[in-house]
Amino acid sequence: MMTSDYVLPTAQELQKRLALAEAQKAAEEARHAAAAEAEKKALLDQLSKPLGIADNEHMRRAGAVIERAVANGQTEVFVGRFPNELCTDRGRAINQAEPGWEKTLTGQAKEMYTFWEKHLRARGYRLRVQIVDFPGGMPGDIGATLSWAADHSQDSQAA
Repeated sequence: MMTSDYVLPTAQELQKRLALAEAQKAAEEARHAAAAEAEKKALLDQLSKPLGIADNEHMRRAGAVIERAVANGQTEVFVGRFPNELCTDRGRAINQAEPGWEKTLTGQAKEMYTFWEKHLRARGYRLRVQIVDFPGGMPGDIGATLSWAADHSQDSQAA
């Protein structure tokens, strides 16, 4: 016959097991958070550098995206989303729709804006740039939308 010590652990032993399980869970969460942070840093490093492709390749890519959108009956296309760290003020000027907000852009976000200004603006395309999420109530990622709808009241806007 088994003794109660063998079948049923003490409360102190159970507390130790629970503490060990919690510590393992916390360590795993910390590993995941560190991996996510490293991934975000790598993405930010990549986005901080220009793509390094010629304007004619940008034009070819933009043309393909626009043609596909038009074929689907759309008058605008979401160009992309980028972290607010690509703005020198972390998106504050965009959030406030301040004149000169485009001067805060860096990296690929700046390259995208410059391409629009140089090649698409004169062709009647509009670029709308705005904060797309507010984690913790603060400006988060920024989204850019290219439009060719009939309303030409604004060439470019931060909203």
